[in-house]
Amino acid sequence: MVSARTLLFVLLGLVLAQRAMELRLAKRNEAWARGRGAREFAAGHYPAFFVLHGAWLLAWPLEALAGGPALGPGWAAWLLVFAAAEALRYWAIASLGHRWNTRILVVPGEPPIVRGPYRWLDHPNYVAVVAELAALPLVFGAWRTAAILGALNLGLLLGVRIPAEVRALQWARTSTR
Repeated sequence: MVSARTLLFVLLGLVLAQRAMELRLAKRNEAWARGRGAREFAAGHYPAFFVLHGAWLLAWPLEALAGGPALGPGWAAWLLVFAAAEALRYWAIASLGHRWNTRILVVPGEPPIVRGPYRWLDHPNYVAVVAELAALPLVFGAWRTAAILGALNLGLLLGVRIPAEVRALQWARTSTR
């Protein structure tokens, strides 16, 4: 069986590679959107998410390493939650196509996406991110990271990001008329 330390470094490497690829994709999609006259909403909150997610990438491995590392209680279930969250997130990203971004960019005249998980959920990407920010640390018993950074992320999502996206979508609906 793979050691907890090996699993930690493998998962950390995968998540770091994933985030780097997503930032590149977001930049490419941003150029596409801005080339079509996209308007950005609530740009001021973007650095807070960048710092929060960067802190999460540092905190869970450090907390896990400080404790051994060891696999946490129910680690296999948390790993499955993490895998399901990743599947949902990539389904959302694929469903949005060029319109997926880490920023809130709205291209005038583009109708809202209603395919993929967006048929059932307004914000499937955020459901997935909330789950992954909790689940991956809990694989290694890093409950402080899961609780603190998960709560901060949820607060930013509910208090800032989702209301800004709702305003952006309302603007998009009225800009097409």
